[in-house]
Amino acid sequence: MDKHILQQEPLWNYFSQTQKDLVLEGQYLTQDIIRDHAFHFKDYSFLIFPFAKTYEGFLKQLFKDVKFISHLDYISDHLRLGKLLSPHLEIRLGERSLYRKVSECGSEALAKRIWQTWKLGRNEIFHYFPHNLKAVSFRAAEQTIEEILETMREAYNELKLMRVKNRLMQYN
Repeated sequence: MDKHILQQEPLWNYFSQTQKDLVLEGQYLTQDIIRDHAFHFKDYSFLIFPFAKTYEGFLKQLFKDVKFISHLDYISDHLRLGKLLSPHLEIRLGERSLYRKVSECGSEALAKRIWQTWKLGRNEIFHYFPHNLKAVSFRAAEQTIEEILETMREAYNELKLMRVKNRLMQYN
């Protein structure tokens, strides 16, 4: 993950300042502090946290911008993206299902990727189960971070940019 390449992408300009700060802090940790391996941790999942938090904020902003959620949902302390993104709850949630909305307006492949990345970067990292403490290696943390960033790029390109292109085509 080259921090300078990301800053040259359209996705970077879409991020809020808080999201940019989280990414920069995460990059600093992975590239400037941990990379030298002066100390070996048993679990590097803490490196994923700034990117997972950025991912959540990014998804909320994107879903608001493409009208999948309302402004009130966006600012709510009660919106649970994981629940709304779950393919297992699509039928039960009906029109509220973000998985369904992404599938219909983007693609099912994108909906699956957003969900899988959510599980990988959030659920599997932040939940603690005494019988299954999933320790993350430095390399696995780097791979998860890259998966989060790549999923955000794909979602931005497929949902946000395609919506803009479709609107422009309507006016021509």
